Amino acid sequence: MASGDKLPPRSLSVRVRKRAKKSTSSRQWLTRQLNDPYVAMAKREGYRSRAAYKLKEIDERHHLLRRGLRVVDLGAAPGGWSQYAAERVAAKTGEGRVVAIDLLELEAIEGVIFAQLDFLAPEAPDWLIATLGGKADLVLSDMAANTTGHRKTDHLRIMGLAEAAAEFATEVLAPGGAFLAKVLQGGTESTLLASLKRDFARVKHVKPAASRVDSAELYLLATGFRGGASPA
Repeated sequence: MASGDKLPPRSLSVRVRKRAKKSTSSRQWLTRQLNDPYVAMAKREGYRSRAAYKLKEIDERHHLLRRGLRVVDLGAAPGGWSQYAAERVAAKTGEGRVVAIDLLELEAIEGVIFAQLDFLAPEAPDWLIATLGGKADLVLSDMAANTTGHRKTDHLRIMGLAEAAAEFATEVLAPGGAFLAKVLQGGTESTLLASLKRDFARVKHVKPAASRVDSAELYLLATGFRGGASPA
C-alpha cells in the first residue's frame, strides 16, 4: 500500500447464514473474507490475493525491491507476491526478472517465469540460476503447509518449510542478497535464527499490518547475505 493510502471504510459487515452443508469453520472463513478490506482492495487493484499487501508493506518499509533485481518466489501460488515483485523490478520490460516456483499450477503472470517443480529437487538451484541469468538478489517464501488443527504440529510444519527455503536461499543468493520467509510465533525458531545470523549480516522479525491481527504469522527478514564467507 503506497504511503498515504487508506483502507476503505467498512461501515457494514456481512454475515454468512448457516447452512447444513457448511461447517462452522467454513462460515467463519467466508465471513472474514467478505469483511476483509485487503480482500476488497486486492480485487479492485487486480492482485490475486490479499497477501500482495504484506509484501508491499514490508518492501515500503525495508526497501527490498527495485528495478533490475532478480527475484525468486517459492510456493508462489496464487501469485500475489510474484505480481507485486514483477511490478517493482520492471520484469515486464526485461529490466528485472522474477521466477515463481510451486508444486501447484499457476495461471500465467506477465513478466513472471513460472516453473511447476519442487525447489528441494537437487537440480533446482542450478536451473534457477540459469533461468535468472545469475544468482538471485532476493528469495521470497510465503509458504504455509496445510493445517491439521494441532497447533504444535502446524508450527513445526511451517518452520520446516522456512528452514528448507532458507537453505535453498543460501545456494542461490548473490552476496548482499536478502531472504524473506513466513514463520509462526512459537519458540522453536532458534536453529533457523542461528543459521540466518551466521549467513546474513542482519536478521529481524517483521509483521505487516496486512497480517490478520489474530494470526500468529510473522516474517523473518534476513539481509546482507555473506555469500558463504565467514562472519567477521
